[in-house]
Amino acid sequence: MKGVSRTLLAFFLVFAWLAPADDAAAARPVLKYGATDGYVWDLQHRLIQLGYYNGPYDGIFGWRTQKGVKAFQRDHGLPATGVVGTRTWNALYRRTFTAREVDLLTRLVYGEARGEPYRGQVAVAAVVLNRLESTRFPNTVSGVIFQPGAFSVVNDGQLWLTPNRTARNAVLDAIRGWDPSYGALFYYNPKKTTNAWIRSRPVTTVIGNHVFAK
Repeated sequence: MKGVSRTLLAFFLVFAWLAPADDAAAARPVLKYGATDGYVWDLQHRLIQLGYYNGPYDGIFGWRTQKGVKAFQRDHGLPATGVVGTRTWNALYRRTFTAREVDLLTRLVYGEARGEPYRGQVAVAAVVLNRLESTRFPNTVSGVIFQPGAFSVVNDGQLWLTPNRTARNAVLDAIRGWDPSYGALFYYNPKKTTNAWIRSRPVTTVIGNHVFAK
């Protein structure tokens, strides 16, 4: 049985890493208390991102998972039934990311902002999320991060360094709605850039070595 559980976990971690949100959402089932359907892994993954679940990541829809679902539903104007149907799945997918996207964001934050104040690390993650909401940038996490010339860590390989827990926590805080950048779409280190255009952008805040701007 343990072998089966590990196999299911591995499958859905890979699925969450690779599957686009729209494709995954199209196949989602209704989940309720007692379910052990593989999609419970995905549900817990997304509840964890938003801070609604801190129990074991085990693919079992127990009372902790149900409590998290009900809290999410209440906070987002949905009937707090504890049952995950179409409306709840859609609301979750709109506000969360795949495992691959979270990993990319974490690597970006670590590469770009390790050593910066924690608030500054959250702000770097928030810039990516703000770009997702702007028509001026690609509408996927990978599209934003790998847009040519967007981030120096992509060019110099630092994106592939092993990130730490602080970077991941910063990403989760940004996903949960904290934006210390105040809506910034850009950031730069004034000691390292002479680019006149980026320096001309309206400044929203300064955190550590980074200036954040729109």
